[in-house]
Amino acid sequence: MFNFLKKAKSTAKPQAYVFIGRSGSGKGTQTELLRKVIEKKSPAKTLHIETGAFFREFIKGRLYTEALTRKIVESGGIMPEAMAINMWVSYLIKNFTGKENLIFDGAPRKLMEAELLDGVLKFYNIKDYKVIYINVSHDWAKEKLMARGRNDDSAKGIEKRLNWFDTDVIPSIEFFKSDKDCVFVEINGEQTIEEVHREIIKKVFGNN
Repeated sequence: MFNFLKKAKSTAKPQAYVFIGRSGSGKGTQTELLRKVIEKKSPAKTLHIETGAFFREFIKGRLYTEALTRKIVESGGIMPEAMAINMWVSYLIKNFTGKENLIFDGAPRKLMEAELLDGVLKFYNIKDYKVIYINVSHDWAKEKLMARGRNDDSAKGIEKRLNWFDTDVIPSIEFFKSDKDCVFVEINGEQTIEEVHREIIKKVFGNN
């Protein structure tokens, strides 16, 4: 099933995997499962770029920008593109050596971020990067988020984030669908974790 991993040993070229989906779609779980599969037989390290985690760490500080960011996070608001872009671009500058595989979780979101990420990956000479859209309905995601009960998952905040996905993230998805420099795959996220994972492996790597 994972014969493609044998090929990864013979090349030093890094690959990038971009996960997109509503809050509650299971992106975090699936990125971790994919990372484990890749690292099992690939000699390259994998960098996991998760903007949500970056922001949760960032708001622990006491600087003015950190305080403003904390207010947005706690209210379920949407972060300005510049802040989100700064998080993952800074991480790449500090950590990416040109050898690691990259997994993006929660970035990009808005169209400007998608266009910039496409340009950044081209700058790094990463071709045919994979965009994995885990598609779940509004109601399905809401049920999962309410059950999760995380501190930043208030009912109002959840509804705001889910509605924002339709207005702001969908244009990014459409951008990647028409981008010839990436491989776009759509995954049915309303399955078991194992079923979603198998579909990702099949659609991303095929029968190689």
